[in-house]
Amino acid sequence: MGKERNNFGSKIGIVLATAGSAVGLGNIWRFPFMTGENGGAAFILIYIGCILLLGIPGMISEFIVGRHAATNAVSAYGKLASGKGWKIIGVLGIVSATIILGFYSVVAGWCLQYLYASVAGQLNGDSAYVSNYFAAFSGSVAMPIVWGLVFILLTHFVVIRGVRNGIEKASKLFMPILFVLLLIIVLASCLLPGAGRGIEFLFKPDFSKVDSGVFLSALGQAFFSLSLGTACLCTYASYFGKQTNLVRSASQIALIDSMIAILAGLMIFPAAFSVGVSPDSGPSLIFITLPSVFQQAFAAVPMVGYVISILFYALLALAAITSTISMHEIGTVFFHEQLKLSRKSAAAIVTVVAAMICVFCSLSVGACDGLQLFGMSLMDFFDFLTAQIMLPVGALLTCVYVGWVAPRKVVQHEFASGSNARSILFTVYLFAARFVCPVCIILIFLNQFGVI
Repeated sequence: MGKERNNFGSKIGIVLATAGSAVGLGNIWRFPFMTGENGGAAFILIYIGCILLLGIPGMISEFIVGRHAATNAVSAYGKLASGKGWKIIGVLGIVSATIILGFYSVVAGWCLQYLYASVAGQLNGDSAYVSNYFAAFSGSVAMPIVWGLVFILLTHFVVIRGVRNGIEKASKLFMPILFVLLLIIVLASCLLPGAGRGIEFLFKPDFSKVDSGVFLSALGQAFFSLSLGTACLCTYASYFGKQTNLVRSASQIALIDSMIAILAGLMIFPAAFSVGVSPDSGPSLIFITLPSVFQQAFAAVPMVGYVISILFYALLALAAITSTISMHEIGTVFFHEQLKLSRKSAAAIVTVVAAMICVFCSLSVGACDGLQLFGMSLMDFFDFLTAQIMLPVGALLTCVYVGWVAPRKVVQHEFASGSNARSILFTVYLFAARFVCPVCIILIFLNQFGVI
């Protein structure tokens, strides 16, 4: 099977595909509102520090496992060290990724609806109208499900085309378009009257607002933004060639991911400040606050507001699909290799399971709010289960596995392969993988449960 297994065809393909897996709605929605809630520029500086402490070492750890094994996530964690029990890390990653694919597609479907509504001119009205529009749409039965399933099918059609012809080609197309759309909206937003206050908020640190909570929020954002613990990075690394420089790739991906997150802040805050909207509007920012912001901000030139709204929701859809492709691939390659199924059949299994999760999650936050577990809607429960339990556990076990269980010589060989990395750099990485990353993940875990 090793000869039949395709790898990424180029260095740029590796970086864009893997960066695309990390870049998602979290960058464009979660990062700006987290920045708004935690004081602006000071949060960004701490976030960058967390990327260096946790993000890059965590990515390298998953890269080492994936590239060394050159197989699906479950098999990969059984190859680097003795003991089949470590395969549970891969199983955990596949299950969590499939669940996330299911409920993530609900929100991605909302983005498609808003893209359609923007084109059709249905979002014209005051903030109350926009709020009612979202309530009516999300509370209906059919359309949220239809759009969610459409999104899963779009993802399916990319994945079945394989690594080079599907994932890599899509990433080479989608990521540059995403970046260009983002730059256009940033430029338009920064040229608005009063936009300077939003830019200042984003880049002028106010350390008086920094406390332990801000640090923990930045740590959590760095963790989730890079998709640590989903087995996504491990799976994509299995398509890396031995000449791929893992340290450089991780650094480039972290840079792209952080750059897009900061640009998202430049897109949102100048426009928000120009019309007097609070920068800590929270999760409702995308579907309730921003449509009104765009209308108000570009009221003098309605056509510009119309175009910006379309570009924004197209941007969100692109960001979402680059993430869902990676989540889908994790399960697809597992069923393809372990059960010896064709890629189409393997992908169909993941698509069907994700579609079922999507349907029930959509209903749980809309027409059938009685669909609950432990007092939460199914969607909120799955979000809690994956984000607060499964991903941190998976990432923690990976650090323990690579840092303490896997043979040091093997880890060092993979770390240095394709680079001129000095031994001192490996020593720094190993220290981070053994001590810094586990401590950071435990802090995230405890913070999410309100212990600290």
